[in-house]
Amino acid sequence: MLICISPAKKLDWSPVDRNDLTTPDFGADALSLAKTARGLTVKGLQDLMHISPDLAKLNRDRFKAYTETPNGDALRPAALAFAGDTYQGLEACSFSDDDMRYAQDRLRILSGLYGVLRPLDQIQAYRLEMGSRLKTRRGKSLYDYWGSQIAKSLNAQAADQGTDFLVNCASQEYFGAVDCKALNIQVITPQFLEVKDGTAKTVSFFAKKARGAMARFMVQNRIEDPAGLQDFDLGGYAFQADQSTPDSPVFSRPYAGPAKKK
Repeated sequence: MLICISPAKKLDWSPVDRNDLTTPDFGADALSLAKTARGLTVKGLQDLMHISPDLAKLNRDRFKAYTETPNGDALRPAALAFAGDTYQGLEACSFSDDDMRYAQDRLRILSGLYGVLRPLDQIQAYRLEMGSRLKTRRGKSLYDYWGSQIAKSLNAQAADQGTDFLVNCASQEYFGAVDCKALNIQVITPQFLEVKDGTAKTVSFFAKKARGAMARFMVQNRIEDPAGLQDFDLGGYAFQADQSTPDSPVFSRPYAGPAKKK
C-alpha cells in the first residue's frame, strides 16, 4: 500500500547523515517553480501565502538561494525537514533503519514545490503551499501546474510496489492536487473523530496528528492489506465499523480537551 501525507508549513532544519539521500523525481519542476516565485516581491509573496512581512522576506531569500547545484549543507531528507502537527504524529526521526527503508518505498509526501517526495529525497528549504495561486505557464495555480503529473507518478510507484491501494493521510488542500480521474488505484481516506457529549466531530489539530500517526502505524506494522488499518489504536482511537465504508474507515475517541500547541 502507498501512503500519502502533506508537509507542514514549518521546517525543522536539523543536521542528518546524507549517505542515503535520493533525488526528487520532479527536481526540474521544483527549480522552475522556485525561479517563478523568486520573481515576486516581498509584498507579492506576502499576498500569495498570506504570511507576515518577516516570513515573506525569509521565503524571498530562500527562493533566491534555491539552486540547481546546492551544497550539502542546504539539503535535508524530506521526512525530516518538516515539523508540525502531522509530523509530530509521524515521528520519522525515531524510525529504525528498516522502518525508513520501508517508508522510502511506500510513504509519499505531497509538495507544492516538488510534487511528490520520498522520505529520503533531498530538498532545499522552501515554503510553497499547494493551495497557492502562483501563476505559471500552465495556469493560475499549483493545481493547474501539476495537472495529472502527481496522479501518474503515484500510479507508477504503486505499480512498482505491486499494490492497488493508496491510503490518503494528506490534507484536502494537498490531495486536491491529485487528479483522481487519472488514478488507477483505490484511495482510502481515514477519518478521525473526537466524541463529546455523544457527538462526534473532526477537530483539525487532532486529526492532523492522527493522520501522521496512521502513517507511522502503517510503516512500523508493514500494513499491506486495507483490513489491517482497522487495528489502528494509537492515541486512544478505535475503529468504528458501523460508521465506516471501504474507502473511508472511521476512527474515534473521547474528546481529549482543547488542542494545545507547543
